[in-house]
Amino acid sequence: MPAGNLKKLKTAFHFGADAVYIGGKAFSLRAFADNFSREEMKEGIAYAHSLGKKVYVTANIFAKNSDLDEAKKYFEFLQEAKADAVLISDMGMLSLCREVAPRLAIHLSTQANTTNVQAVKFYKNLGVKRVVLARELGLKEIAEIHAEVPDMELEAFVHGAMCMSYSGRCLLSSYFSGRSANRGECIQPCRWNYKITEVERHADKPLEVEEDERGTYFMNSRDLRLLSHIPEIAEAGVVSLKVEGRMKSEFYVATVANAYRHAIDEYLQFGRIEHANLYNEWLETVAHRTYTDAYFEGDNLDTVCVGAGQQPEKYVFTAVVQSAEGNRVAVEMRNRFKSGDELVVLSPNDEANGKRFVIGDVFDGDVVTNDAKLVQHTYSFDCPLSVERGDLFLKDADSPRK
Repeated sequence: MPAGNLKKLKTAFHFGADAVYIGGKAFSLRAFADNFSREEMKEGIAYAHSLGKKVYVTANIFAKNSDLDEAKKYFEFLQEAKADAVLISDMGMLSLCREVAPRLAIHLSTQANTTNVQAVKFYKNLGVKRVVLARELGLKEIAEIHAEVPDMELEAFVHGAMCMSYSGRCLLSSYFSGRSANRGECIQPCRWNYKITEVERHADKPLEVEEDERGTYFMNSRDLRLLSHIPEIAEAGVVSLKVEGRMKSEFYVATVANAYRHAIDEYLQFGRIEHANLYNEWLETVAHRTYTDAYFEGDNLDTVCVGAGQQPEKYVFTAVVQSAEGNRVAVEMRNRFKSGDELVVLSPNDEANGKRFVIGDVFDGDVVTNDAKLVQHTYSFDCPLSVERGDLFLKDADSPRK
């Protein structure tokens, strides 16, 4: 799962992730995420290891000469901090990492666009432990790679935003703003609404793309969702399923991790996903563009999301449980709530997940306030359901605001 900050890291693990990938303050392809300071990174890695889980750190920019001295120190730090692997796409960065941090495992980023057997063999010879395959590959191609290089770990994206170019190697952002997608600063111009008029070369018959009721989002990719295909992906030789979204909310991280954790566990137990439709319904509750299987089954011409941007979240992330003793829960407030509001539980515990209750009195310490309006402040109230630290409380997005 993606973790844009320490809170999202803990949320991802609470809802079932086996590993997270994070970025530091430099060298990451999500420069606008909160990202981790070095102290936060050490804390996150130690926390993960206490749970028997893993942290992978992204250093997947395409580096310039001026980056190399700092990158050397960064790789040495990651090795010392006991990161479980570093994600790299640039061959110079890969070579530098092997030289200065030989004990640090290297995962090849999807940004390297690995699409064939020969490339995987090449990276294997360079000491790469795992290849995160290009999102443009289909199931047949993945299986062929595994058959040819069975001792290379393969990771595949199964969920999240897609790029209109090869896995992010796009120059649109640089063209429009001077911010390079290949250095973590993409402004996502492929998501914009356009009107194009060509008059100079075709003055007698201008070429126009005009907005209709669906918009003009002709470069806007649909979002990937492969939950139902987990059995085939696993049997093709993939050892790790990856979700996009270091810029996404804790609600997104929790919901997606919960859905894929349930699906994976059912597959491992029964050889099939018994409740795939239910888990896909959960995935409909987060903000997303129309879902697609992308190129899983081969060529697909229907991958453009022509609707106006994302479908909104169906819930408002209201609070996260800090502690639960008996019926009394203490929560950290994220969005305003009041006595009388109906809350929905998001939990890895099936007995509580999706259940609803109405809040009674709301306490600020020992004082009844009944109106929780201070963001990240701790409030408490009675909850009739069995919840635990890390569970989320939600409100229906269309519920009336008081």
